[in-house]
Amino acid sequence: MSVAVKRKRRYERCREFKVEGLREVEIDLNCHGVGEELNFPTPTQFMERETIPGNPHRNKMIAAISWVPKGISKCVPVVAEPPSKEEIEEILKSGVLERSGDSENEENEEDEDMDVDSTKQTGEVAHAIAAADALGNTSNTNSGTNFLDLTEALKELDMDHYDEEDDGIEIFSTGLGDTYYQSNDMDPYLKDKNDDNDDEEIEDMTIKPSDAVIVCARNEDDVSHLEVWIIEDSEDGDPNMYVHHDIILPAFPLCTAWLDCPLKVGDKGNFIAVGSMEPAIEIWDLDLIDEVQPFAILGGIAKKKKKGKKKSVKYMKDSHTDSVLGLDWNKEFRNVLASASADNSVKIWDVATGTCNVTMEHHTDKVQAVAWNHHVPQVILSGSFDHSVVMKDGRIPSSTGCKWPVAADVESLAWDPHTEHSFVVSLEDGTVQGFDIRAVKSDSTSGSKPSFILHAHDKAVCAVSYNPTAPNLLATGSTDKMVKLWDISNNQPSCVASRNPKAGAIFSISFSVDSPFQLAIGGSKGRLEVWNTLSEAAVARRYGNYNSQNVKPPAESS
Repeated sequence: MSVAVKRKRRYERCREFKVEGLREVEIDLNCHGVGEELNFPTPTQFMERETIPGNPHRNKMIAAISWVPKGISKCVPVVAEPPSKEEIEEILKSGVLERSGDSENEENEEDEDMDVDSTKQTGEVAHAIAAADALGNTSNTNSGTNFLDLTEALKELDMDHYDEEDDGIEIFSTGLGDTYYQSNDMDPYLKDKNDDNDDEEIEDMTIKPSDAVIVCARNEDDVSHLEVWIIEDSEDGDPNMYVHHDIILPAFPLCTAWLDCPLKVGDKGNFIAVGSMEPAIEIWDLDLIDEVQPFAILGGIAKKKKKGKKKSVKYMKDSHTDSVLGLDWNKEFRNVLASASADNSVKIWDVATGTCNVTMEHHTDKVQAVAWNHHVPQVILSGSFDHSVVMKDGRIPSSTGCKWPVAADVESLAWDPHTEHSFVVSLEDGTVQGFDIRAVKSDSTSGSKPSFILHAHDKAVCAVSYNPTAPNLLATGSTDKMVKLWDISNNQPSCVASRNPKAGAIFSISFSVDSPFQLAIGGSKGRLEVWNTLSEAAVARRYGNYNSQNVKPPAESS
């Protein structure tokens, strides 16, 4: 049995155990303000449609994809310590569990079943705390008398010396005296077996420096989670593709951003920021397994109060007040993260301190995407449902900046990594527009006309990705289920290749930096696909000279 197959089976067993322990919550999108009048981004609209009973692909999608650079991941990830009683109580106080059930509660405030559900939840919470007490995560206990009785009983039994035999008595002895080993390590009949098991376990968990790592934000069967995928080379030349581990999320994920901000000991970290239907941004440590809570949280809900039929919400200082729709990490200033929200704002966070340094409110509708310039890292772009793209200097948030009007809701945008003055924006109407900031007049805050307008797809273009090595090679993904590659040289786009990856409506695409012609794809069917674009003759003919390594297509996921 191959290592990949063993790892896949182990992952499936672990995930079944995790999901089985979760409390199922019916998601009511109306409680988040999602509706036709809000015209939310396409993945969120899809989530609303997928909750319809009887849909064969109900609640199964990949909303976001992020590559992790090779060699960054810890060779053998560490298993996270279980939370203590104090940490469990802190989670309960934070209101995370209550928020997960808000949708059902708000829709059924006058339903008689509310009292029953509330009583049940209280019982579950009490049971969880009691379990933490029983595990000994705290030295204090509310049942002191019973604990002392149990301690005295164990002391009387003298369990610490249970295996010690009285002098002169050899029960079940052969008469010659049995050989006794102080530990399993000293027993030759057990040593090899234990070593083999340990070696096999370490092998299963090892992430080699040559392995490619992809993190998918996925929802399946009402359970939201991050999947950490591995693409490894095999002896037969065909790469293996499998899930190494996953992280259960408390809310439906909408966007992700990988970052190497050194939040722990060392020069670099391995973290991923997750934006969701909640106003909080969660930072998860990818070098930990079986995490139950994020490494850090930026913003979020501090407290909820209910007086009669009215509810009031108190947010953490400088927090977003609605869903987080877009994230982008600043690769130059590694502690800086930008976020876009349905509350119409753009925020700039210091991840190291967990504080928001800048809040910009230059849009009049939901902000769908943000992107830092690769060459001038202080410059940031934002795209909104108010049909505009705005460029600003993050150091001068009060400045007007430069604004470009577009014809439809913005779905995504990206700076050209090969030049500091060009970017593209994709729209809900299926078009992609390119802009050159040098065409803006110095005395005007209004942007110039597009360098090109490309009618790329029949439906919304949810994602774009520049090839990091080959100039002018742009990938687009759409809800029309197609992924296309474009040569945008001289502002005259031409389609080089197109493909239906069988991933459903496409929500996220991303070229790898380490293997620049591998394009990761995620969509409504919840399947991660990786397209080796060099397998297309037209791509190999035009851009093959930019390939520095022999890239082979990985096996498709199931």
